[in-house]
Amino acid sequence: MTAILISWIANSVAIYFVAYLLRSIEVPSWRTAFIAGAVLSLINAIVKPILVILTLPLTLVTLGFFYFVITAFCLYLASVFVPDFILHGRFMTLVAAVLISIISAFINRLLTNAAADPHLRMR
Repeated sequence: MTAILISWIANSVAIYFVAYLLRSIEVPSWRTAFIAGAVLSLINAIVKPILVILTLPLTLVTLGFFYFVITAFCLYLASVFVPDFILHGRFMTLVAAVLISIISAFINRLLTNAAADPHLRMR
């Protein structure tokens, strides 16, 4: 349960931060970022593993580049389900997906380490 919550928070903050950096992503509020983060977390947990397995030969032929395309497609799917989360352009969607993945992984690592550290827990 904690891992799902941490993933949701990390994705939400990463989406909002990347939307702030890039003009090709529109996220009008934190509320929209948290909804998009929840949808992206669900898509990454359910749809992405299936896509990775189905496209494994293509990913191997392209030396892993196609994995970025799958990540961008999952981000696009999240934008389809969240009305205020708007992506402009395929290339910028790919760039945004890579940035969101990197930032989300960093935030996820920070929050996971903070949750595991007994000195930082609330008493």
